[in-house]
Amino acid sequence: MELPEKWTPAKAREKIRTQYWTGPTSGLTPGYIQGNLVVLPEEMAFEFLLFCQRNPKPCPVLDVTEPGSPVPRFVAPDSDLLKDLPGYRIYRNGQLTEELRDITEQWDEKMVGFLLGCSFTFEQALMDYGIPLRHIEENKNVSMYKTNIPCVPGGRFSGPMVVSMRPVKAADISKAVQVTSKFPSVHGAPVHVGDPEAIGITDLSRPDFGDPVTIKVGEIPVFWACGVTPQAVAMHMKPEIMITHAPGHMFITDKKNEEYSI
Repeated sequence: MELPEKWTPAKAREKIRTQYWTGPTSGLTPGYIQGNLVVLPEEMAFEFLLFCQRNPKPCPVLDVTEPGSPVPRFVAPDSDLLKDLPGYRIYRNGQLTEELRDITEQWDEKMVGFLLGCSFTFEQALMDYGIPLRHIEENKNVSMYKTNIPCVPGGRFSGPMVVSMRPVKAADISKAVQVTSKFPSVHGAPVHVGDPEAIGITDLSRPDFGDPVTIKVGEIPVFWACGVTPQAVAMHMKPEIMITHAPGHMFITDKKNEEYSI
């Protein structure tokens, strides 16, 4: 049987579309860019794009669909954003109301889809340089936390930055910074290293999104800006509707990692 890590992006999307694969996508199709999803009514799309441009660390834009179209033509022209992610969330007036496998019934001709860069992209590079990833070792979703770092407002959009956390040995931190800084289009270098309370995180064992992971003796928590930030923004500014990916359940594009490295 073909292993999931050997799937092409098209094969992975097919397996997700048919709900053969319903879990997190970290480790799937190594070498290819993954994206966070945000879907909004067309009348809010410009303001969200402005918000992303002002906050490129947590919200780096990979693609934007035409109004009413669920196809991201630049990064995966044969795909369907309505079915090709393993998990979706529906926020209504700032409240998480539904978690779904398919958003066909929620989509209409006035919606616009945004794909934002995802830190899963640089994980392969970290592993290639000998930096292990605990959430993969423990078969978990990556740990994600709301912070006290404010995003720059854009139109009606404002709120706190969300970060993903990976424990790194003290001796490997400079290497981790160097490796991830080569991917500015998918969050880039960490936004914080060390004391979580300095960015408003009081308990690493209780992430706001994802799963807690083991932090071993000699390891330091390292935090990267995260594409789940729009979900925290939705809770803060309460749009009538915002559709997102379920944390850790990303869209797999046809674009290779090296296309986004410097």
